[in-house]
Amino acid sequence: MEWIVFLVFFLLLLLRVPVAVSLVVSAALALMDSGFNLDVLPQKIFSSLNVSTLMAIPGFILAGVLMARGGISKALIDALRAWVGHFSGGLSVVTVLACAVFAAISGSSPATAAAIGAIMIPGMVEAGYSKRYAMGLVAASGTLGILIPPSIPLIVYGTVAEESIGKLFMAGFLPGLFLTAVLVVVAIVYARWKNFGRLPKASWHDRFVLSVRALPAALLPLLILGSIYKGIATPTEASVVACVYSLLVAVFVYRQITWKDARTILRETVNTSSMVFFIIAGATVFGLYLTNEQVPQNIAAWIMEGDINKWTFLIACNILFFIMGMFLEPTSIILITLPIFLPILKLLGIDVIHFAIIMTVNMELGMVTPPVGLNLFVVSGIARAKLEEVVRGIMPFIALMILVLVVIVVWPQLSLWLPVQMAN
Repeated sequence: MEWIVFLVFFLLLLLRVPVAVSLVVSAALALMDSGFNLDVLPQKIFSSLNVSTLMAIPGFILAGVLMARGGISKALIDALRAWVGHFSGGLSVVTVLACAVFAAISGSSPATAAAIGAIMIPGMVEAGYSKRYAMGLVAASGTLGILIPPSIPLIVYGTVAEESIGKLFMAGFLPGLFLTAVLVVVAIVYARWKNFGRLPKASWHDRFVLSVRALPAALLPLLILGSIYKGIATPTEASVVACVYSLLVAVFVYRQITWKDARTILRETVNTSSMVFFIIAGATVFGLYLTNEQVPQNIAAWIMEGDINKWTFLIACNILFFIMGMFLEPTSIILITLPIFLPILKLLGIDVIHFAIIMTVNMELGMVTPPVGLNLFVVSGIARAKLEEVVRGIMPFIALMILVLVVIVVWPQLSLWLPVQMAN
């Protein structure tokens, strides 16, 4: 029956049925066949959504929308351009760093790629950069949105695994900086190798003016992460603070948002948030079926009987996540697989927080791998280019991200050092 459920699920996906509906239909049919009382499903779904930590998701999404539409991201990009835009590869560095800063606010990869790509792709092409390279760099750098805290997938992971969201956020910080640094170094080397163009050198006066203008925007990530790290606010409270701060800066400092924009901003926030919550609801039904049939326990027993060690298990998980990432978005993958893997992680002695970062980096790869990599479609739409061109541009960066994933897998302390310091 398990194979039939997964077959029905993937068949529905191939028919382009929404992920949440596919999860509910495939699991509900199996539950009906086993004689399960479907009357309890609405209660189970409501309970899965009635969790305070999940309220951080719409908060950070709204903060990201306000940042993108309120001139905050543009102010950051202008300041970074003034300082490094005149170097060979300088605009590449600006793109990566702008994505990293935006990631520290929005928690969403597509939102990061859209906000930064809309400004940087035309700017890089105008400065003499290859359009294919610019699209690949933005798509890859945009994935930082779900690794550098706050991260929507890490919020979902923490809710399912019952782990501290704050510790998960801190666990993603150093790996996020590591990936940022790798992208910066490679971008500079590649840009110099291809002799891509550079901007005129900005004066010290312009640098000072643009830096001061960007200061309110630069303080936002520090406000979010600092309040969580110091224990002043929970992630949910920090998301509300981020929204209020972003709104005040966008309205009174940069003056880019008026009452006319309120409907558009709220609609975009609600659409994205409802998609995430709808998937969580669908995955709850799917998880209920897995629990009812004791699928996690059976798989754990099979692994222990086969005497599989943790490295074999991690390699198998990475391959599985990479394949699933080609077809599903991060929230779906976490909600489908994590309930199965949690008992196995404990049996094999794998740290749950370390595994969260491994999983998240795999989700980043899923964002840029065809056929359903969301960042690919976002960049394709922004640049008005064929999807095939974006895929060609992203290929070198996929290889680079796989190397970073290997480092994160074999070096757990990169993910665990900050959470340990936080506990102390």
